[in-house]
Formats: sequence, structure tokens, C-alpha cells
Amino acid sequence: MNQQLFEKVDQYIGNLLAPEDHILQETIQSLDDASMPQISVTATQGKFLQLMLLTSKAKRVLELGTLGAYSTIWMARAIPADGKIITVEFDPHHAQIASQNIAKAGFSDLIDLRIGKAMDVLKELIAKGEETFDFIFIDADKPPYAEYFELALQLSHPGTVIICDNVIREGKVLDENTSDERVKGVQRFNQMLANNSKVTATIMQTVGAKEYDGMAIAIVN
Repeated sequence: MNQQLFEKVDQYIGNLLAPEDHILQETIQSLDDASMPQISVTATQGKFLQLMLLTSKAKRVLELGTLGAYSTIWMARAIPADGKIITVEFDPHHAQIASQNIAKAGFSDLIDLRIGKAMDVLKELIAKGEETFDFIFIDADKPPYAEYFELALQLSHPGTVIICDNVIREGKVLDENTSDERVKGVQRFNQMLANNSKVTATIMQTVGAKEYDGMAIAIVN
């Protein structure tokens, strides 16, 4: 694989169809300033999420894994003013930076940032009878991906789109003897997805600035 070529093409696509304004640029910069990992989606992936939201006419969105709110802002720009995003971040420091970025983007009233373990927040939403979501983006810690998905199904309705990022792990999912818990987590998830009759799903391989990975895309039956 020619990683340099992939990065140049990613930049080419981004410049043409997913240009970052100063809000998005400052959101990415905030991660460096706060010594946070640069593991947000790319601009082209952010635009892809927007298109999926528009295609599904989503008003209510659930996101697991906020980081600095880069993907959150991309999604917020694709839902109506009376929509809502609940986004969940485990790390309080990350959540603080994300909250600042959300405020700068003008979405504090649209985005409900929850701090805590995704598993706990999901169970709490289910227990409280939270209204179902039209779109769910899972981009959190990988070992419990299958469990996140199963819980997310309880917060969905027929037609809900569920996208899960980082499910190919540079092809390491092919290694049956891996000791990497993140790889094991997505291996379990991918197998669960294949056997799940509640959704229609596929996995798309992705290449670009974030190297080689993949996104699972599922629609609830």
C-alpha cells in the first residue's frame, strides 16, 4: 500500500468536497493543544456521516466516543434545528475540550454531552425509556463493540442507521491468533454483525489519512 498516495488523495477529496472551515480546523487544533490523541474521523469521513444523516433524514443522533467533538460537529450540521445529538465521552478532560468546541460551533443547545462509560450511559438511556434514535455512530473503545451494538439496537427503530468505525484494524482482523484486545473486540463484533438477523449490514474498507481500516454500516430491519 502507498500510504503517501492515499493521504494525498484523501486531501484532494477533502479540499474538493469536504473543506474544513475555521471551526473544524480549530477543533482539530484543540486536540494538540490539550495533548489529546489525533484519532478523529477525517474530513471526508465527517462529510460521509453528514450524507448518511441526510439520506436517513435523521433528527435524533446517538454518538459513542466524542473525543474533541469533531465528528459531532460534522453531524450536528446535518440535522434540523429541532433535532438532538446525545454524545458520550468517558474521559472528563476530553469532554471538557469537546464542550468548548461544541460551544464555539454554536451547538450547545443541540448537543447533549454525557460523561461516563458508554455501557452505563446506554443502559441508563434504555432504563429511562429514551426515545429511539434515527442514527447511531459508535466510535468508542473496541473490546465491547458487540455489546455496544446490541444495546444500541434497543434504542433504535426500523430504519435506524448504525455506523461503527475502526472494524478492520489495518487488516489485523484476519489474525486468528491475535493478542490485541481491540482486534479481538472487532472480530467478535464483525462475527456478531454477520449473524444478526435484526439488521442488514456490510463493512466498507477505508483508506486515507488515517491509514487502512473499515466502517460497518447497518440498517435496522
